[in-house]
Amino acid sequence: MALSATLRRAFALAAFAFVSAAQTAPARAEVKVGIDLSSTGPAAVIGITSKNAMLMWPKTIAGEPAQYIFLDDGSDPGAAVRNINKLINEDHVDVVVGPNITPAALAALDPVAASHTPMITLIGSGSVVEPQSGPRVWAFKMAQTDTAMADVMTRYMSNHGVKTVGFIGFADSYGDSWLKEFSTFAKLRHISIVATERYNRTDSSVTGQVLKLMEAKPDAMLVAGAGTPAVLPQRELVQRGFKGPIYQTHGIATPAFIKLGGKDVEGTLFPTQPVVVARTLPADHPSKKAAMAFVDSYEAKFGAGSVTQFAGDAAGVYPRLNDAVARALKTARPGTEAFRSALRTALEQAHELVVPNGVVTTTATDHVGLDQRASVMGAIKDGKFVYLSQ
Repeated sequence: MALSATLRRAFALAAFAFVSAAQTAPARAEVKVGIDLSSTGPAAVIGITSKNAMLMWPKTIAGEPAQYIFLDDGSDPGAAVRNINKLINEDHVDVVVGPNITPAALAALDPVAASHTPMITLIGSGSVVEPQSGPRVWAFKMAQTDTAMADVMTRYMSNHGVKTVGFIGFADSYGDSWLKEFSTFAKLRHISIVATERYNRTDSSVTGQVLKLMEAKPDAMLVAGAGTPAVLPQRELVQRGFKGPIYQTHGIATPAFIKLGGKDVEGTLFPTQPVVVARTLPADHPSKKAAMAFVDSYEAKFGAGSVTQFAGDAAGVYPRLNDAVARALKTARPGTEAFRSALRTALEQAHELVVPNGVVTTTATDHVGLDQRASVMGAIKDGKFVYLSQ
């Protein structure tokens, strides 16, 4: 039966009203932050302290209400990708924070790029943001790069008479990145790598690898691991009688490493960032004030000596978001692709932004933004992390 002119007119008016309402409806008021961390599994010591710092974030970002959605990937890159797909496709987040292990961050590049969602990772390796092309243009990174850390470490080695080094690192992208960067700076400073071995994060023995390293009789050893799995090679080296200095990477800077390692890690030398050695930083260090403010707040909540570099990196995400969201809001509202794109652009425009672990100045080609002010040498002395040199 044909519709009457009156009914056709009513339907037309209803349709017009629906479309008009959809077009004029305000965008979402809150900023949604999706967070993927390794709160369980081998990297839990990193993820837990990162989460602790994030639980201290304010409830607003740049004056807008903020919603923080936490997911645990169990230190599994596959689970990390599933989490990030959920955050993007079901929770419709404006930005992803994490993952905090290199393989997971690399695996996450494709989904964040496909959805035009910026991602601020908490890993050490620069491989997730270098070079700035393809999906990497959607990725940013909080921690200082392996490049900068290898630079400050080899400079210290050279200044202290190290000519030969034995290397043992994770058999994954973290170990790959460290071997590559360390090799570059070692060559520059006339330091020879005389033996190279690898191991897995879940291994229970590295006796064979350590014996081969010791046969090469290097001046020093470098363990390229992170978290508590980095204790294993050092303990084996000490118990097998290695007497030279043992260097670790910035991935060890957690109280759990010292607790598990005990006397076997006393004297460890490592590159790190300001938060880890905040109390012994020179008074004129540009991040001293911000680092100490965070350390005091964190330790008041979680206990003396509980702060980690990873907690410091996580704390620094908030001022970076607060800075970038304020600019992105001038272009679009949260919950839209336009806002996510504006936020990505704003994140690469930070200028001399002081965070607990350094001073950030990002560009279209540099999505880390930290210079050598964020790299220091530290040591473990009397069961504590202390500052050695810039």
